[in-house]
Amino acid sequence: MAGKPPLVLLHGVAMSERVWDELIPLLATQHEVITATALGHRGGPPALRRPARVEHLVDDIERRLDALGLCRAHLAGNSLGGWMAIELARRGRAQTVCALSPAGFWDCGSTSRSVAERRLAREAAAGRLLGLLAPLGLRSAVIRRVALRHVAEHGDRITPAQAMTVLRDLLGCTITADLLSTDEQIAPLESLPCPITVAWSANDRVLPARIHGPIARARLPEAAFSLLPSVGHVPMIDDPELVARTILAATHTTAAEAS
Repeated sequence: MAGKPPLVLLHGVAMSERVWDELIPLLATQHEVITATALGHRGGPPALRRPARVEHLVDDIERRLDALGLCRAHLAGNSLGGWMAIELARRGRAQTVCALSPAGFWDCGSTSRSVAERRLAREAAAGRLLGLLAPLGLRSAVIRRVALRHVAEHGDRITPAQAMTVLRDLLGCTITADLLSTDEQIAPLESLPCPITVAWSANDRVLPARIHGPIARARLPEAAFSLLPSVGHVPMIDDPELVARTILAATHTTAAEAS
């Protein structure tokens, strides 16, 4: 793929590539932006193997990179997408990685994993209940803020149509339960295969930085770490400009290190 360097954006569990819509124009000035809806998610290919595992989702994205003729690309992902980006880097498919509040930094069977799983399951249940009120309820900025309070600080800043998209994505994911019960986790990478930036949302209520951040630092000791102020677990909802700047800074680390 000629021209601008490719940048692949990977979304979180029970979301879709549409969560990146506001960032695409901000990133497209410097990159050929590629978005991909994951296996088993609304708009993505069906999950043929059940229970679905994160490994299967990574396999699928790797096949798509092959189909595009991309040996490596810049990768950015949020939550599950950040986890997938790190695993693709492990496979040698990343030029750089920007992982935004990545999932997978827990010990299976630990309290931190159980709490994270309960929070994510609660979000899925809340979305199903909210489906009874939408779209009428989501016309209210107050209801949007309350409905999205666990994943965003300012859910009221997005439009009713955008909130409906988030809800439909959540309800349309067929593998949420599979992913929440997986026994997988991110294994240590003592030597990074490429520059990796981990940017944690300071107000993350799903995967709090104070709990999961230290695990990430221990498993990726060479990665660059930062906190994104005033944003929740899905920072693209709260502050697209901040997230775009963070991703662009991460994609420039290769050039900066070479200079």
